[in-house]
Amino acid sequence: MYTCDVCTKYVCRTGNLAEAPLNCPCRELDNIEDIKKFYLEKENMKLAHNSALVESEGYCKQTRVEEIINFANKCGYKKLGLAFCVGLSKEAKIFASILRNHGFEVESLSCKNGSILKEFINISNEEQVRPCTYEPMCNPIGQAKLLNKSGTQLNILLGLCVGHDSLFLKHSEAPVTIFAVKDRVLGHNPLAAIYMAEGYYKKKLFK
Repeated sequence: MYTCDVCTKYVCRTGNLAEAPLNCPCRELDNIEDIKKFYLEKENMKLAHNSALVESEGYCKQTRVEEIINFANKCGYKKLGLAFCVGLSKEAKIFASILRNHGFEVESLSCKNGSILKEFINISNEEQVRPCTYEPMCNPIGQAKLLNKSGTQLNILLGLCVGHDSLFLKHSEAPVTIFAVKDRVLGHNPLAAIYMAEGYYKKKLFK
């Protein structure tokens, strides 16, 4: 069992591997060597190399918007896909305009593409967010498949729901990066729950 979340040694950062806990992944030398081979594949090397450059160049200086632009440029990606939640249409419009201003071709798809009713996935009227209304399901597989068809080189997620993002990631042929995630309660800032987990949110989060 891996328990990096409770580690206090941080040997993976210091290089003092002799102090590694018994269940530390750094002790699995054979597995690590096998994993390293994947980074030698051309596309993986490009992604890993340019990710490291974006990290160092923009460290505490660039916003995530700027880092995405920098990353796409370094990788030579010209055609970007933007899969967004319809509830964040305004944000998607601004973000896409920024990307186009930087010379990218942007294919954008709303989560409600196809207008498939929720009854198709066995959601009853009572289980809808707004019962007794026309309520189409989110269609992340459609977003991924249509962006695949469009030949996007890098897909960007903006505000897809928990689980819908999983389906998009599963079906996207192009690499995917996340611009922002959905949290309706916390203004799309899910880490706020973690920052309050030992205070105001303790009773809400811990049983």
